[in-house]
Amino acid sequence: MSVPKQPVPVPAGPGPGLSACARATAPGEERYRVQTPIRPARRARVIALDPRAEGVAARLAQRPWAAARFFALTPGADSAPPPALRELGGAPVSLDSVLSGTDVTVVLASEDTGHRAAARIGRTCFERGITTAGVVLGDGFEADEAVAALRPYARVLLLSADEDDARELLTALRA
Repeated sequence: MSVPKQPVPVPAGPGPGLSACARATAPGEERYRVQTPIRPARRARVIALDPRAEGVAARLAQRPWAAARFFALTPGADSAPPPALRELGGAPVSLDSVLSGTDVTVVLASEDTGHRAAARIGRTCFERGITTAGVVLGDGFEADEAVAALRPYARVLLLSADEDDARELLTALRA
């Protein structure tokens, strides 16, 4: 037969022999605790600007994300005034609808083919107050123009040869 455990009273105030953890759980200490709930997941949008970046986005999209959605630049559409985007499944979508209600946009690039679209996406996000991050995959020299296009707008600009860095960035953003 087991005896139910009774809570052990902890004296309030700094008593001898009490650890900081014990004092933190003492009655009256709750007024010092953070009452703000943890912020929900960010509504992240990931936009791939070239075929290799789209492959990375497709692999990332298979992971369990809270509210992230993944898009790609339509091939050959870099010079279009509003960038022509599509869902990874292929359905066309406008930049306005992609950015509607989003908190953060992550732009993936591995080469320069989407540098004009990168600048337009970055500028639009800046004008709307949307945090922008750029992930340039590869050795960097293949995407010099993409880096230059994103630099004025991206709060985070990550040059990496490892696509896992993009996953870690999305995880850190609570995507």
